[in-house]
Amino acid sequence: MNLVNLADVSLAYGPLVLLRDVSFGVDEGDRVGVVGRNGGGKSTLVSVVAGLTEPDSGRVVHSRGLRVGFLQQSDSYPEGTVGEFVLGERAEHEWAGDARVRDVLRGLLSGWDLDTPMAGLSGGERRRSALARLLIETHDLLVLDEPTNHLDIEGIAWLAGHVNRRKEALVVVTHDRWFLDAVTNQTWEVVDGRVERYEGGYAAYVLAKAERERLAAATEERRQNLMRKELAWLRRGPPARTSKPKFRVEAANSLIADEPPPRNTVELVRFASSRLGKTVIDTRNLLLKGGERVLVENLTWQLGPGDRVGLVGVNGSGKSTLLRALAGEHEPEGGSVRHGKTVNLAHLSQGLAELDGRRRPLEVVEEVRRHVTIGKKEFSASQMLERFGFRGERQWTPISDLSGGERRRLQMLRLLMGEPNVFLLDEPTNDLDIETLTELEDLLDGWPGALVLVSHDRYFLERITDRVMALMGDGALSLLPGGVDEYLARRAGADDGGEVPVAGAGKESEDRRAPAGLSAAEQRALQKEMQRTERRIDRIDARESELHDLMAGAADDYTRLAELDAELKSLQSEKDGLEQDWLASVEKLGG
Repeated sequence: MNLVNLADVSLAYGPLVLLRDVSFGVDEGDRVGVVGRNGGGKSTLVSVVAGLTEPDSGRVVHSRGLRVGFLQQSDSYPEGTVGEFVLGERAEHEWAGDARVRDVLRGLLSGWDLDTPMAGLSGGERRRSALARLLIETHDLLVLDEPTNHLDIEGIAWLAGHVNRRKEALVVVTHDRWFLDAVTNQTWEVVDGRVERYEGGYAAYVLAKAERERLAAATEERRQNLMRKELAWLRRGPPARTSKPKFRVEAANSLIADEPPPRNTVELVRFASSRLGKTVIDTRNLLLKGGERVLVENLTWQLGPGDRVGLVGVNGSGKSTLLRALAGEHEPEGGSVRHGKTVNLAHLSQGLAELDGRRRPLEVVEEVRRHVTIGKKEFSASQMLERFGFRGERQWTPISDLSGGERRRLQMLRLLMGEPNVFLLDEPTNDLDIETLTELEDLLDGWPGALVLVSHDRYFLERITDRVMALMGDGALSLLPGGVDEYLARRAGADDGGEVPVAGAGKESEDRRAPAGLSAAEQRALQKEMQRTERRIDRIDARESELHDLMAGAADDYTRLAELDAELKSLQSEKDGLEQDWLASVEKLGG
C-alpha cells in the first residue's frame, strides 16, 4: 500500500533551489536511505515527506490515518524528567511489561536514572532520549534524520537490529554507511534539486552509480576514480555482506579489474620508515585517570611507522584522553610517552579551536601551505579546498558563516596541509557528508604516515585502519584480530544480564549496553561457523576461476565441456546456499 506520494514537488529558500519537480512514493515495507551533500536538501526532503514542511508547489498526499514518527536533527525539549519525557503517562507496571519498551530502554538508556531532569542532560543525551521516546511508539512510517548522531558503535549496532525487527516503513538520513547497508533496501541521492533513486543499500548504490556513470561514459576522471576505488574496496569484503542486488555483476567487475589495492602496505611502511625512523610513539607503564577512575593502567605499547590503528571503546572509556596523552597534550598520572625525533604530529580533537570568523577559508589554508604533493601530483590550496567541498565563492565565505560540518572540514584540511607524518584523529567524521568522507578516505589511502583513529563510524574505521584495538574498561589496551565484530561480541558477552533502567537507579557513565540475544558461547560458535563458510566460499571462487580456464581450453571437446559446466553449476548453487547461510548468521548476531 502506498503511504506517501509526492507529485511535482518544488521548494526553494531564496535563490537556493533544494527540490525541483520531485515525484516519488513511499510504500509499505520500503526502507529508504537518503544521501547527498550537506546543505543539499536531505533534511528538507524528509521534512516534506513527514508533512512538517509545505512545498512551494506540487502535492504531498498521505494515506488516510497515516501515523508518522519523525526524529528531527534539532528539537525543543519540555521540562520534566527523562521518564516523563520518554514514557509519558505510562504506569511503571505498564511499560515494564512491554517487551518493546524494555528493549528500547535497555538499548538506548541503560543505567540511566529516569528521574533525572531533562534540563540536566547534554545535547547528545537529549537526542538519545528523543530517539527512545519515538521508538517506544508504534507508527506506519518512521522518518529519522541522523539517528546515529551521539551513538557509539554498540548503540548503532543495537539501533540497526531494532529497526530491522520493526514492521514500519523507514526513511532515514544518515552519513553512517554501515548503518545504511544494514537497514535499507533503497537509496535516494539528493543532488542539484533532483532525487536519484537506486535499489539496495549503500554498497548497492555505489555499484549502481558506478555502472550508470560507466554506461553514460562520464568524463569526470577524478570522480570516476573515487567511485571505482570505493567499489573495489566494497567487493573485497565477504561476498554476502553488501546486500547488493545480483545484476550486471560481470559489467561491474570489469570496472575494477585493473584497480590497484587502496594502499600498498609494504610501500607505505618503507616510505614512512624513511621519514619517521623506527620510533614513532612509545609508551611505558602509562597510567591515565579520569577523576578517580583508572582509564589506562600500566600500558606499554608502540606505534610503529606506517601503523594504522583504529581505537574503539564505550563512551567514557578514555579514548580521547589516550589520544591527548599520545599527542603530548595531557600529562599522564604515571609512566611516559616518548616521540621519535622526526615525528611531525597532528591531532584532530573533538573540541576544535575556533578560527577567526572574519577570515576566509582560502586565507587560513594558504597560511599553512600554498601547495601540497599527494602521490606524484601537486595540488594548490584552492584545489584542496575544492576536494573538501569548498567550491567557487565558498572559498571566500567568512568563516563565521560556515556550518559546523564545514568548519570541521576546514580544520581537517589545515592539518593535512601541514603534511604530518603522524595523525591522531578523534571522531573526524562528525558532520561530514558521504561525498566528503570518500574524498577524505581517498587522501588517507595513500598517506604514508602512522595513524590512530577514534571513530563511531564503523565503515570509515574499517576502511582506513589495518587493525583495531579496544579500551574494554579494564585499564588495558586489547588487540582485536576480529575487528569491530569481535569488539561487539565481547561487549555483548560482558553485558549479559544487564538491567532495564528504573526510576531512582544510579546513572552510570556513558556505557550504553545493547541486549544480547545469544550467549557469548553461542556467538563465538556462530562466528566460527561464519568463518568456515567464508573459507568455503573462497575455495569455490578459486575453483570457479579454474573451471572457466579449463572450459576455455576444452571448447572443442563437448563431453568434457558438459562435465565442467555441470560442476560449475553445482558450485554456483552451493555458493548461493552458503551466502544465504552467512546472511542468516549475520541476522542472528543482530546485523
